[in-house]
Amino acid sequence: MPGRTGGSTREDTFERGRDFVRRDARLLEQRLFAVVFESGDPDGVVDAIRGYRNADGGFGHGLEPDKRCPDSQPLDVLFALETMDAAGTMDVGLAQGACGFLASVADERGAVPIILPSVAAYPHANHWAGDDFPPELNPTAGIAAFLHKHDVDHEWRTRATGFCLDELEREPLAEAHTIRAVLVFLEHVPDRRRAEALAGQVGGWLRAARWFKNDPADESYGLGPLEFAPDPASPWRELFTDDEIERSLDHLLSEQQTDGGWPLAWEPPSDASTLEWRGIRTVSALRVLTAYGRC
Repeated sequence: MPGRTGGSTREDTFERGRDFVRRDARLLEQRLFAVVFESGDPDGVVDAIRGYRNADGGFGHGLEPDKRCPDSQPLDVLFALETMDAAGTMDVGLAQGACGFLASVADERGAVPIILPSVAAYPHANHWAGDDFPPELNPTAGIAAFLHKHDVDHEWRTRATGFCLDELEREPLAEAHTIRAVLVFLEHVPDRRRAEALAGQVGGWLRAARWFKNDPADESYGLGPLEFAPDPASPWRELFTDDEIERSLDHLLSEQQTDGGWPLAWEPPSDASTLEWRGIRTVSALRVLTAYGRC
């Protein structure tokens, strides 16, 4: 892995990150970069995502690069919707087709697991090993969130929304990835009375949550403040102090590698997966730093 860059100007940070994306990122992240930073056509992102679609309406083929399974996975549906949203678009046909796939793998409540057992037959990261992935809020809430945000209606969305609200009222959350998905869900779910009653509680659970990392100097894997408040206008920016945000931004800047990309804090299943993830993380880092005026 290339070393860190040390100090650099805002322009250098962006230009070196751009060069990494152009040189080493996969087509999807190149198209997303073009939309976010170069007034590119969002249809290009949709077209790239379409290449990962299966006949059942779901997405697979390593769209989320930590597993190389071609079969459709709920995690890949979440990745597809989140990427289209980042491009400021949503293909309703693709999204509704994905809902059909989700309905076929959901339990009676509408909840879906983050991955299906088919992942095990293909190379995958260690954190996707085993079979302990029951239907739950992550990814159900995250997927439902983007469907609500973009007004994509489907019978599965109705069932999933009811499940998420009921589950949130049942017990506190203890895991940071789930809390991140739930916060996006609460931002967009139409039932504002229940959502607003839950929002304050969910934010309060974050500090003690597993995988929440508030010390940017800790190089182990975890989700820090910028994963929950990726821009100053985020409704969840108020969960963090100015000092926490600034320290996180300083650390994010310092992580840029000599090749212009950002590193990973986990071990993907292959060199190709690593490079794909670095492209994803580099586009994300540049979006955050630009939003906060750091590059």
